Amino acid sequence: MLQVVTKEAAIAIIREKTAHLTAQTQRVPLADAAGRILAADLIADEDIPAFDRSTVDGYAVIAADTFGAGAAIPAQLETVGEILMGEAAETPLSRGQCVRISTGGMLPPGANAAVMVEHTEQAEDLCLIYKAVAPFENVTRKGDDIARGDALLKQGALLRAAQIGVLAALGVREVDVFKRPVIAIISTGDEITEGAPQPGQIRDINSYLLAAAVREAGCEALVYGVVRDRRDAIEKAVRDCLRDADAVLLSGGSSAGTRDLTVQIIDALGEVYFHGIAMKPGKPTIFGMIAGKPVFGLPGHPLAAYFVFRLIVTDWIKACLRQPDDAPVCSGPLAVNIPSNHGRTEFLCVTIGSGGEVKPLHTKSGVISVLSASEGFIEIPRDAEGLAQGTIVKVYRL
Repeated sequence: MLQVVTKEAAIAIIREKTAHLTAQTQRVPLADAAGRILAADLIADEDIPAFDRSTVDGYAVIAADTFGAGAAIPAQLETVGEILMGEAAETPLSRGQCVRISTGGMLPPGANAAVMVEHTEQAEDLCLIYKAVAPFENVTRKGDDIARGDALLKQGALLRAAQIGVLAALGVREVDVFKRPVIAIISTGDEITEGAPQPGQIRDINSYLLAAAVREAGCEALVYGVVRDRRDAIEKAVRDCLRDADAVLLSGGSSAGTRDLTVQIIDALGEVYFHGIAMKPGKPTIFGMIAGKPVFGLPGHPLAAYFVFRLIVTDWIKACLRQPDDAPVCSGPLAVNIPSNHGRTEFLCVTIGSGGEVKPLHTKSGVISVLSASEGFIEIPRDAEGLAQGTIVKVYRL
């Protein structure tokens, strides 16, 4: 018999029972850090750029020397040299002087602006300037991009290409990241086959689906494969996985049928903390601990298994890796009325219309194609009997 808890209660139980589990850290080369989770806040220890530099090809000037310049009466400045790219500008600029400079070049001491070459004319040693510039016009100042002491990245940040670029700009060559938790995946059921399905059989979807989801969540997937509906076989698989993994996902065998063995096995090897969540899809979800490691019993239907992973297992992973909680990616009005079952939180895949309207994709838990077609999902509260057309809803990323 299922003893159902709310989604919020389920998450609270998991967090309480796994509070002692935190991913270990390791230092990796920056070149290998993409896709990893930052293990500590990163504070800038230098200014980027480290000097005032020009954003145009032209002339470095003292802005006040150009005031009043125009097409009829240009400012006339003495050209006293040229600053080459990558060259330190050490000679101070005096009033009435300018130097040639390229985009990205270092402004010399005393200069505080740059004039675009299009607004100048060189006449022997004189530069005629036909347009005035304000102080620091066409200049990126020291520390404009990153200032020393800035908190650049927080613990739990996912390192993507953009973050790797920032770290490279600061000269970081190694970075502390969390070790990827290893999550084992066991797919159970006599009807599941890894080959061509015979009548009454279906292909193994969950091993591949969940392994991909595990990797997308920043973990390593240990795919055990398909196990028949026999207690000794499933129990052996669980024991084998617990030797090498930090957590185990068992898909199938989680409902209240006579052949559903997952809850019995977890209870025999460890302790079951809940069996059933008031959510749709995903009601027969199980959570327990064996040898200090979390074990999740997921529904066998792929869509339901995916949503339980996305909403329940991912919360544990985020806590383990010190990542922030989910935030919606957008919001919009519902395109149609949506009925719902009172008493269960319901999750629906959606697409976003050209006008920003949110369109639900109704389907059944055994259908998998809806995941590929959707652009996110919405939540219908458990105390609602549905949502009316035009209701503003939050859309979360799949």
